[in-house]
Amino acid sequence: STITIEDSGIGMTKNELINNLGTIAKSGTKAFMEAMAAGGDISMIGQFGVGFYSGYLVSDKIRVVSKHNDDEQYIWESGAGGSFTVQKDTEMVHGEIKRGTKIICYLKEDQSEFLEERRLKDLVKKHSEFIGFPIELYVEKSKEKEVTDSEDEEEAKKEEELYDKFMCYCRTSGGDLASSIAESTAKVPQVQHDIEEGEAELVGLKQAVKSHQEDRTSAKGAMEAATGQREGEHKVFVETSTEYKTYLNALGKAIPAIMKGMSGGALLQSETATSSRQLQQAVVSSTSVTEYDRQMVTAFLVGKATDSNNYVPKGGEIAGILKSIEEDFQKSHDEVTAAETESVKVYGELMAAKNKQVQTLSDQIEKKIQRTGDLQVEIVNMKNELTESEAALVADQALAAELGTTCASKEGEWQERQKVRSDELVAIHEAIKILNDDDALELFKKTLPSASLLQVKDNAEHLKKTALAAVELMPRSQGGRKAMDFLMLALSGKKVDFSKVIKMVDDMVSLLKQEQVDDDAKKEYCEQQIDFTEDKVKDLSKKVEDLEIATEEKSEAIKTLEEELAELAKGVAALDKNVAEETEMRKEEHTEFNTLMQDNSAAKELLSFAKNRLNKFYNPKLYQEAPKLSEQDGAAPALVQIRLHGFEPQPAAPGTWEGGYEKKGQETTGVIAMIDLLIKDLDKEMIEAETEEKNSQKAYEELTADAAAKRAADVKSIAAKQKAKADFEEGKVADETEHQVTGKELQAVRMYEMNLHQECDWMQQNFDLRKQARADEMDSLNQAKAILSGADFSLLQSRTQAPAAKRLRGA
Repeated sequence: STITIEDSGIGMTKNELINNLGTIAKSGTKAFMEAMAAGGDISMIGQFGVGFYSGYLVSDKIRVVSKHNDDEQYIWESGAGGSFTVQKDTEMVHGEIKRGTKIICYLKEDQSEFLEERRLKDLVKKHSEFIGFPIELYVEKSKEKEVTDSEDEEEAKKEEELYDKFMCYCRTSGGDLASSIAESTAKVPQVQHDIEEGEAELVGLKQAVKSHQEDRTSAKGAMEAATGQREGEHKVFVETSTEYKTYLNALGKAIPAIMKGMSGGALLQSETATSSRQLQQAVVSSTSVTEYDRQMVTAFLVGKATDSNNYVPKGGEIAGILKSIEEDFQKSHDEVTAAETESVKVYGELMAAKNKQVQTLSDQIEKKIQRTGDLQVEIVNMKNELTESEAALVADQALAAELGTTCASKEGEWQERQKVRSDELVAIHEAIKILNDDDALELFKKTLPSASLLQVKDNAEHLKKTALAAVELMPRSQGGRKAMDFLMLALSGKKVDFSKVIKMVDDMVSLLKQEQVDDDAKKEYCEQQIDFTEDKVKDLSKKVEDLEIATEEKSEAIKTLEEELAELAKGVAALDKNVAEETEMRKEEHTEFNTLMQDNSAAKELLSFAKNRLNKFYNPKLYQEAPKLSEQDGAAPALVQIRLHGFEPQPAAPGTWEGGYEKKGQETTGVIAMIDLLIKDLDKEMIEAETEEKNSQKAYEELTADAAAKRAADVKSIAAKQKAKADFEEGKVADETEHQVTGKELQAVRMYEMNLHQECDWMQQNFDLRKQARADEMDSLNQAKAILSGADFSLLQSRTQAPAAKRLRGA
């Protein structure tokens, strides 16, 4: 609620609004008090600020609109909260002020009493008593009165209202359609461009995934090839290194012995058969010595001369040759070891790089497959959006064309109706004037005894009302509502052209038939699309279910392979442990065998030495001269060696003998026989020990061979199962990704199915009802057409028109 106070005074400029109203200190009240103190004119006229701020006692907001001749029209506004705004009045909301000021008070809800005439009169009277100029209050009242127009004027007014409403519909609908068409026109190419970009990106993603998969397969193949090559190189290294170590071991034992003066034959006899063969093989395999040196070493080992001069090489010369061979083998062994170390390093770097490459490619494949699924869903949604946008654009363009034609036609018809109506009124008035003439009335009494002219009007009006009633009672379809309104408007007019109305009826019947054809096509489309979509949902659901089963099966297979790999690794570890234990046991047995053979050989030599000594005394013919031992060989007493086997010297006899000594030949023979028996037992034990050693070594070699074969088979099985596990994991990732993509596609199809049901269910459920409604509407239109087709307004037929109308109504 507002109260507006307006004057036509000098008004205020923008600065005056700020100075006079913006601050209480500069208000007109203070200026008035200062003027009064100075003895100036105490008239309040022109002192604007007096009592202005008291307006906020009853108002939430005050707006002042003022115009001064020296400035533009400005608006000052404040809610009494300590702030105000001043702005140029460009919109002229409160009207244009030539000059002066207008105050609008927006009253508080509880101050509505100031809107009453009595209250305003009291205020003016109370506050005007102190002003020396007369103030008068003029009250202007208005009262609404209903004026009844004539029938023609009411009809014209009604038509004008209908026309205004229709033209308003044309303006608003045309603007909305233009905006919608512009939006769709801009949207369709953009969506098409987005679809093309998405499809191009999809092709690129698929090609990238395929390329990454090929690169990953190539990398895995390279890793397998590198692993196979590394295993072969390591196998060759082990064989070569073992061979070099064997040679170096044999040379390491032989060189010190030769340096101590041991002959070749003694050297060969002191070593085992295997070590002898290894020493000889080392000499033969060496490439750093000449053939002559090789022959010298061979002659030294077998104790033969190298030529016809019977020259036997010396130990120092042979030791030098063997040291040269040893250095060559050591160098070769170091080179092989360095090459193996470098190969292991290169292999490790290669495998690390390939593993990183495979991991990177796998990550890229997973990301691109994920993006592929998302992009496919986006493309489906964009295609659906494009179809809807294109359909909306076509519909809007068709409706806009139809609306433009209809609106233009209706505007022309309105101008024509206005002209015809004006001409009709002139003609009617002139005709009434002519017919109301006294001479005309006398003439009509003679020639027209019956009121046929009035009857014609009544029959025509009756037919028009009958057709209008039929149209009003007929059911309205969604598409024919506006056309039916136009038909009712045409039948409601004062001057009706039935040929045009009949044409409108025919057009409406054609429109209803076309709507029925569209509904039939829509129903067929909905049935086909719903069936297709339901089948698609079933297929995708089955595919999702199959992918879930496949993923679960692969997970079970991976779990089984992991368990089998764990068992195989455990078995390989146990096998390695058993082989290590057997190897340690074999070493211990071989050590015991060597000790036994050395002890027994020493015991045999000692017994033979004792036997020979006895023969020297008792049987000189059987005595054999023992070879002299060099200082290097040492000359340990035989009796000392016997102590190693538990023989102790008998204690000396306490007594002495009498008479001369006699040889105890018979007793000596028994002792020698016992020594021979002991030597024979030692030979037998050594033969048994050698046989047992050979059998044990053979069994050990068979065991290690079987273990090696078993381990190789297990390692191969582990590699195969790891490859199978990797294949299953890759297949599982692919199935999970495809499951995710298919799930999103299924979700999109279900969303499309839901939208399809929202679009089609109501039409399908009400198809028969809508069809019947259109049939009823067409019957009613045909009935109205039949009614209108029997009407003719010529004076000649007017007398026979009434029976025809009755017959139609009876029908």
